[in-house]
Amino acid sequence: MEDQAGFPEFVQQQAGKLLEQTLQHIGLTFISLFIAVIIGVPLGILITRQKKLAGIVLGIAGVLQTIPSIALLGFMIPLLGIGAKPAIVALFLYALLPIIRNTYTGILQVDPVVVDAATGMGMSKRQLLYKVQLPLAMPVLLAGVRTATVINVGVATLAAYIAAGGLGEFIFGGIALNNTNMILAGAIPAALLAILFDWAIARLQKLKTGKVKTALYLLPFLLVVLSSFYLLPAAYGSSLVAGFTPEFMGRKDGNLGLKQVYGLNMRTVVISDMIMYKAAYEKTLDVISGSTTDGRVKAFDLQALTDDKHIFPPYYAAPIVRQETLDKYPELAPALNKLSGIINDSVMTELNYRVDHLKQDPAAVASAFLKAKGLLQPAKHGNKGTVVIGAKIFGDGYILANMYKLLVNGYTELEAITRTGLGGTKICFEALTNGQIDLYPEYSGTGLLVILQADKSVVETLISDKQKVFDYVSEEFMQRYHIRWLPPIGFNNTYALMMRRQQAADLHITSISDLKEYLLHH
Repeated sequence: MEDQAGFPEFVQQQAGKLLEQTLQHIGLTFISLFIAVIIGVPLGILITRQKKLAGIVLGIAGVLQTIPSIALLGFMIPLLGIGAKPAIVALFLYALLPIIRNTYTGILQVDPVVVDAATGMGMSKRQLLYKVQLPLAMPVLLAGVRTATVINVGVATLAAYIAAGGLGEFIFGGIALNNTNMILAGAIPAALLAILFDWAIARLQKLKTGKVKTALYLLPFLLVVLSSFYLLPAAYGSSLVAGFTPEFMGRKDGNLGLKQVYGLNMRTVVISDMIMYKAAYEKTLDVISGSTTDGRVKAFDLQALTDDKHIFPPYYAAPIVRQETLDKYPELAPALNKLSGIINDSVMTELNYRVDHLKQDPAAVASAFLKAKGLLQPAKHGNKGTVVIGAKIFGDGYILANMYKLLVNGYTELEAITRTGLGGTKICFEALTNGQIDLYPEYSGTGLLVILQADKSVVETLISDKQKVFDYVSEEFMQRYHIRWLPPIGFNNTYALMMRRQQAADLHITSISDLKEYLLHH
């Protein structure tokens, strides 16, 4: 089901984006490293003189290093928002421990006889530090910088999760789309950067004593130069910045379609769906790849731009189920179909608003909705068999998966369990075709363009008619994959480019073509 060019061709096609991400990655790594050096080295020196503080300082730095990197980035978002700032702070905190510890260890390991001799010659503490202790401790100190650099190159891939850029953009996109080329395009340069910087700092460690003082003064200069790399892509970017989810970046009904059909080329960053809407609201991003029934559209007063060239097909949601499962458990389809036709766009938007913005538990929201509709039944705790319900990492998926679980448990002798947060479309669909899950909620437009990858001529004949799209994907899925589309739930969760309502009004942008024209002249 995957139609990918060879890796060399992919790299050639994406050379500009790859260079941009590599520069951002280097910049993030060395901005945070520079801050860690100018704070960590003095702290290391301080605790050699105030040894009572050593345990506390090293302990705090050690605890910071044990926090999972993705969690640390999450903690930073409420404090610093999204983008470069929280990523730099998180990377700085990870780099602190090896730099403090190695500065402390390196100075303590200087031969006491040398220190006594220097003191005897009348050196002040400052002279002793700069002329004796730091030069002799430099190999150990650089070993700490070396460790911190390699750590930061790896952790910086996660910065893409919060729209800070870097090589993680390709990695996240590749995971969402199950695209090996994209994953390799991010992972290989990141690995090469780690090897290169590790080798370069290892060379510095081997400098002769006479050249160590030069390295002592050269290191901060090099860190500043490498840090400035982060600013280079922004200097040549468009006047507006777009934030797209990893999956949207690689879809025909996504960034690829925007480029091919609209000729839309603007500076883009990859961002998690979980924080994308807030980023637009907080003016970190100007344009996002939103979903029309997402509750945060209402919460943050965003406006969907008209898709005047029709790259986004109808996205009517429906459960797709393995025919093998339906044959084995005929009672499953009637239970699932109790949801058919009862959730329209406004209802789904409200349910998403409760989960995405009000932070209510998806299971509780699902239960309350079914109860209000008179569909909630006590679980029968049947033992006839187990049905596994999957969902993508979107609000709709979490809510619908929980509704289906309640319906299956309440109306059949089957036991339903959920596997939510399965990432992008291709991961979820492969789990279905491989029998790891039995069903999940999918969208007709996604089935048409992403899974079936229908020819342009076919798409053009179908795209304006929601029923034709649904009939086509239903027939093709059964023929190709032996997977059945059950009747639609009722709502159309289409993709849309979105902007802040006030900004769109100020710039006189109501459609994607308007956006293209604005970018051409600014």
